[in-house]
Amino acid sequence: MFQNFHIDHLESFPIRLQELLDAQRTKIDSITHSDALTYDEVLKPLQDLDEQLSLFFTPLSHLNSVKNSQPVQQAYEASLPLLSKFHSEIAQNEALFAKIESIKNDDPEAAMVVKNEVRSFILSGVKLPHAQKKRLEEISLDLSTLGNTFSQNLLDATNAFELLIEDAKDVEGIPPSDLAAARIEKEGEILYRFTLKLPSYLAYMTYGPNREFRERLYHAYTTRAPQNGELIDQILALKEEEAKLLGFENYAHYALQTRDAENENDVIEFLEKLVELSTEQAAQELFELREFAQKSDGLEDLASFDVAYYSEKLKKEKFDFDEMMTKPYFLQDKVLSGLLEIVSKLFFVRFEAVEAPVWNEKVKIFDIYDIDDTHEQLSGRIYFDLEARDEKQGGAWMHDWETHFVDSHGTPHAATAFVVCNFSPSSPDNPSLLRHDDIVTLFHEMGHALHHLFGKCKERSVSGINGVAWDVVEFPSQFLENFAYERAILKRFGFHYETQEPIPDRLLEKIKETKNFQAALGILRQVEFALFDFKLHQKLYQGEEVQTLLDTIRAKTSLLKPPSYNRFQHGFSHIFSGGYAAGYYSYKWAEVLSADAFFACLDEHHGFDTDMAKGYKTHILSQGGAKPMHTLYHEWLGRKADLKSLIKLYEIQSGD
Repeated sequence: MFQNFHIDHLESFPIRLQELLDAQRTKIDSITHSDALTYDEVLKPLQDLDEQLSLFFTPLSHLNSVKNSQPVQQAYEASLPLLSKFHSEIAQNEALFAKIESIKNDDPEAAMVVKNEVRSFILSGVKLPHAQKKRLEEISLDLSTLGNTFSQNLLDATNAFELLIEDAKDVEGIPPSDLAAARIEKEGEILYRFTLKLPSYLAYMTYGPNREFRERLYHAYTTRAPQNGELIDQILALKEEEAKLLGFENYAHYALQTRDAENENDVIEFLEKLVELSTEQAAQELFELREFAQKSDGLEDLASFDVAYYSEKLKKEKFDFDEMMTKPYFLQDKVLSGLLEIVSKLFFVRFEAVEAPVWNEKVKIFDIYDIDDTHEQLSGRIYFDLEARDEKQGGAWMHDWETHFVDSHGTPHAATAFVVCNFSPSSPDNPSLLRHDDIVTLFHEMGHALHHLFGKCKERSVSGINGVAWDVVEFPSQFLENFAYERAILKRFGFHYETQEPIPDRLLEKIKETKNFQAALGILRQVEFALFDFKLHQKLYQGEEVQTLLDTIRAKTSLLKPPSYNRFQHGFSHIFSGGYAAGYYSYKWAEVLSADAFFACLDEHHGFDTDMAKGYKTHILSQGGAKPMHTLYHEWLGRKADLKSLIKLYEIQSGD
């Protein structure tokens, strides 16, 4: 029922991809020039081809992120131009566009597919003159190549740096599991190795007592891949050119054509409103941190590389709590099994561990069964790859592979997805213990996965995460992560990894109490990224203009000025290689929905109201992109989401 994950003969992958694309060209040409006029004759088989291509290419794309190597890079980089050319050809096929534009269908899902396809053709330049179409094709190829190079530069730079510490006093206070991961032996001497991979980097930035070492790590992290500055100029120029070729004022205007937000002003006003609501409290939070650092260590000049360290110490003093207290209770295996148990009970499904080919021995696979009153049915498969490795890109994400739909022959297909994180790796001597933040991340990515895996649409193009507007796709992920702070949820998997004692209630209370510690500063940081991204795509910025824009935004959002050497943008892979260009605001935009839904579904005793969970699965998760999200939301709760829910979630004292 499911595809097996494997790639044979990487060296010949681009050749086999070309053969597949040529076969699809022949099929598309046949459909285009046939007498076929109906949805079932045209768009059903075209969606089959989309699935076929995804099944073939996704494993290589996935390997490029989780098991990066020279052969994988070479195969991936050689494949990108082939795909770019193919997609550009299809998107500018006037005869096929005319055929699709003429299709009428009363089925709501099919009608949405037609609407989306017509819009996609128009936004791809199908109505442009030939010379401009060719230029769009070149731009698409260049952007694909530049995005991959940006990502690869960042990975290479991350892997290239290490900080070796000899003196044990410079690692005092670092959690034992992080210290064990850093400990190495070199020429008979015990050293501690810290890198720019997030688990290692965050461990020292949060707990490392040596300020000089913290600055060295921070400097290395915020100056990674300086060559990406030139790539940014090229990417921005190409996106501006693309938007103007298609008749839009700028790339942000173009990007909003497929978003939930109606116009540029709505986005800017929304973000600036969050700045307005958060600044006063953020200033109080920063003042408190500065006072604490001065009182604790006589520090008069709190810097960016001090924030995580003193914030953790302040949290410990203020709440008598730090994450080292909870980490022993969050064994990775137990957290994962607990999460699956929670999802099973809420959404009436069953997870069964299965053996199948994987790219790393630590990957875990589960088949998913839907359960009703009379029987259960196999409905999906999920892969978990949760630990950091040298050949793996940093961060966390969900990657969809197979999609639930009914093909042109009437055959149903089930969905599969990959959940990828970068938690501290386990070893024979040391288990993988999670910070609470790691649990939040796992819940977040699981929320994305459920959105795809629980899709029940019969049309592939709107099933799962397909067809969902980019600025609301974070809704299900943020929604689920909110429950990672609830006592009733955490008690299900919080057991000491050595004694098996359940996590004490006082620690659960502390997790909830500290949830919104420095929340306003956190909001300002996210809004800073979002404003920078969106404004960066409202006009063309080049060279130092990019940094000047960021500095201008930081004048309002960054109450603690970062060092002048900070080049955050060189590592902003979300917008330069990850598809979030003019879309980073989506995190906060979607969070209005997720916060509002969270309070609607919260049950103080069980964590999650099961009746509301059923409605959420039926109206939101199963519907995918069949209808606009604001429509689905209204059908579920009978109202719009309220911004006040987001302010309530973060306990911001706004005065409004």
